[in-house]
Amino acid sequence: MSPTGDVDYPARHDSFESWFQTPLGRSLLADQRACVERHVRALSGARQLQVAVSHRLPLASGTDFAQRVLTTPNWQSSIPDGVAVCDADELPFPGDSMDLVILHHTADFSPHPHQALREASRVLRGEGMMVLIGFNPFSLWGVRKLVSRHHEGPWGGRFLMKGRMEDWLRLLDFSVESSGSSFFQVPLQRSVLAERRGLMERLCGNRFLPVGAYYCILAKKRVYSRLHRRPAWQGQKVIALPGRGAVGASRDYPARSENGRCAILKHKHVEEY
Repeated sequence: MSPTGDVDYPARHDSFESWFQTPLGRSLLADQRACVERHVRALSGARQLQVAVSHRLPLASGTDFAQRVLTTPNWQSSIPDGVAVCDADELPFPGDSMDLVILHHTADFSPHPHQALREASRVLRGEGMMVLIGFNPFSLWGVRKLVSRHHEGPWGGRFLMKGRMEDWLRLLDFSVESSGSSFFQVPLQRSVLAERRGLMERLCGNRFLPVGAYYCILAKKRVYSRLHRRPAWQGQKVIALPGRGAVGASRDYPARSENGRCAILKHKHVEEY
C-alpha cells in the first residue's frame, strides 16, 4: 500500500459506498446488519454512535437507545439531522458520552486506525459496549484483495487481522465478549455463483473453512476503581518532644514555643508534652 499521504481516502470512501449498491454489496450489508442486531438487541442506553464510511449505511437501527448518532467523513448538502461530519480519529464528542459505539469498517478505511480506536474508546463510557466490523484478510476476500489491481470498493481497505484488533482493544482496557467471522460468499458479482453459495456456507458452518469475509468483535470497556492508599505519615510513630502552646507544622521539625516546649498534631489530636 502507498504511504498514508498518497492515499486518497475520500475517494475510497465514495467508491466503497457505491459498491454497497451492487448485488454482492447489498448481500454483505444485509448480513452485517443481521450480525450486529444479534449482538446489540439486548442493549439499551442514552446514546448510540456509529462511525462509518457513509451515513447511508446505518446498522442496528432497531436498538432501544434514546439517541442514535452517525458520522460521515465527507460533507454533502443533503446530510440529515443526527449526522456529524468528522474524521474517525477526531470525534467531536465529549468523553464518556456514548453507551454503544459501532465501528463499521472504520479501521479498514482510516489513515490512522489505532487512533480511530482510541477515539472510540474515549467517547465510550465505562462499561459501555463497542462493536467492531472489519474485513478478514484470511479469507477468499483477502485473497481477492491481494490479486486485485485496483482499489475500488472493499479492495481499497486495509484488511487488518482480527487478532491484531483484539490486542488493540485489550491495550485500551477492553474485554472481548465475543468474536467471530461471517459471510462466506465468494467475492465475485457473477450470478452463476449464487447456486454454489449454499455449499460454501455449509462447509464454513461446519468449521471446515472458518474464513468469513468479515469479522465482528463485541467488546466491553472496563473501568478499574482506584485503590485508596493510607497516607504514609499516619502509620509512623510520633516522637514526644517537649513543648507547649504551638503545633508542629511538620512531622520531622516540631514548632517550638517561647518556653522551649513543643506540641505535635497526630490523627487530628493535639498532644502536648
